[in-house]
Amino acid sequence: MNLTDLRTMFERLRAESGKVLVGLEDPFELLVVALFSNGHVLLEGVPGTAKTLMAKTLSHMVQAQFTRIQFTPDLMPSDILGTSVFDMNTARFFLKKGPIFTQLLLADEINRAPAKTQSALLEAMEERQVNLEGERHVLASPFMVIATQNPIEYEGTYPLPEAQLDRFMFKVLVPYSPVDVEVEILRRSHQGFNAHDLPSAGLTAIISAEQVAEIRALIQSVTVEDGILRYIANLNAASRRSPDLVLGASARAATHVLAAAKTFAALQGRDFVTPDDVKFIVPPVFRHRILLKPEAEIEGLDADGVIQRILGQVEVPR
Repeated sequence: MNLTDLRTMFERLRAESGKVLVGLEDPFELLVVALFSNGHVLLEGVPGTAKTLMAKTLSHMVQAQFTRIQFTPDLMPSDILGTSVFDMNTARFFLKKGPIFTQLLLADEINRAPAKTQSALLEAMEERQVNLEGERHVLASPFMVIATQNPIEYEGTYPLPEAQLDRFMFKVLVPYSPVDVEVEILRRSHQGFNAHDLPSAGLTAIISAEQVAEIRALIQSVTVEDGILRYIANLNAASRRSPDLVLGASARAATHVLAAAKTFAALQGRDFVTPDDVKFIVPPVFRHRILLKPEAEIEGLDADGVIQRILGQVEVPR
């Protein structure tokens, strides 16, 4: 596979997803970028905006094993990771693996589980492994977590700690659909579309999970000039100096911008990263890592507004 083949494959992924998803081209594109960048994604949107459907669509098209966990206040770490069970026949303990042993894990309403349960994902997300009963268990490849959360419901929820938020490559906002898009959704529903039966919608697989490793290796060949590296570092530094922020972007944020920008460039068929690639990638990488000052919120700013200010202040390399 070369970069031209990769661009063709990406266009097929986008076209094929249109058989199921309506008006979600940008969020779905970021899911694909994260998958090929070995990153995780936090989807934020109100219920009924097709967040779960996006995750299922992606897993179907890359033929990845898909598992969904509904996070609830009584969910325990062992419910995710697994536990040792005593076998009466052999008089020995054996590991009963939890749902984390998959390739694409959907953590639905992740902020409904307490911090102890949320933290069970940390090692898996960062190191692609789980330690249980003193034994190290390597997770399948590719391994990707797509988590969802409701932005307006706070009762009975546990905000994600900064350490866990930092593990997500992107925070992708899934807004309400415009009227024209909603009309198309209604039309498809009227014609019998079933979100629980994707093959009936004509959705076909485009690549295999094994090919993801090949694609990731190809992306490593993308060239990044020193000027682009300094541009990313300057954006990070500018976020830490911003008078609108209490907390700026982490060092991990910069590495995620670099990895995702290389992937985005490769998916366009280019073997080099441009400043525009970086500008496209920075908002979903930064928005869950920065913390606004109360004065900025009173001024009416949100995370994306501050990010645009930062992008406007940092000199763009030629």
